[in-house]
Amino acid sequence: MSQLWQARFFTTVNHLRDLPNTQVPEIAFAGRSNAGKSTAINILCNQKKLAFASKTPGRTQHINYFSIGGAHVGQHRKDETKVEEIRALLVDLPGYGYAEVSGSAKLHWQELLGEYVRHREQLVALVMIIDARRPFTDLDIQMVEWFAPTGKPLHCILSKADKLNRNEATNALRQARTFLASYVDQDGKPFPFTAQLFSALKRTGLDEANDKILELAGLSKEEPAAENETGRDEEDRTEK
Repeated sequence: MSQLWQARFFTTVNHLRDLPNTQVPEIAFAGRSNAGKSTAINILCNQKKLAFASKTPGRTQHINYFSIGGAHVGQHRKDETKVEEIRALLVDLPGYGYAEVSGSAKLHWQELLGEYVRHREQLVALVMIIDARRPFTDLDIQMVEWFAPTGKPLHCILSKADKLNRNEATNALRQARTFLASYVDQDGKPFPFTAQLFSALKRTGLDEANDKILELAGLSKEEPAAENETGRDEEDRTEK
């Protein structure tokens, strides 16, 4: 069982001043509205409704925290896993780029997202969920530009890869890696930016994403589990 399966809701905040005063590693998930961010989080954590996917994209305005570890682990499962201390936090950032959101809300999100990814000390890595069919829109690039100067790892998950044929998927991955490789430090050394293909529908790239997130969070890997109980349900669902 992956340690990501331990994820439980921890807190939600709408202002930077309310960010939790914790000192454990934070892995943040960012992405354009409708890129499949909520679905990716849910399938990685083996839960259907951990991350909330609004019926109206762009309406989720808060930063939502999910804990890995903690005394509450196992309360809602048949297993008896129990970890007294929180080991890491997964951070679900508001989706960005939905046209019908008001101007004031966009400005609020911009401040919230920009300040968080640039200055949050506990943030150890950013996971960007990007639609493989529409890689690196202007807003995606803005997020990379905000984050790159930190020098921290960025992992790009190209979602909905099942919508592409093999050649299209290969090209999308190559283009993403080429784009990310263009970011270098003052000595010309590439930043620790990586990319992969992913499909929640076909479960493509699930193990790769799981292992990468555990690595970035500094969590030891566990033995892979058999197909999870929600696997069949997830295969019948489309990404939101």
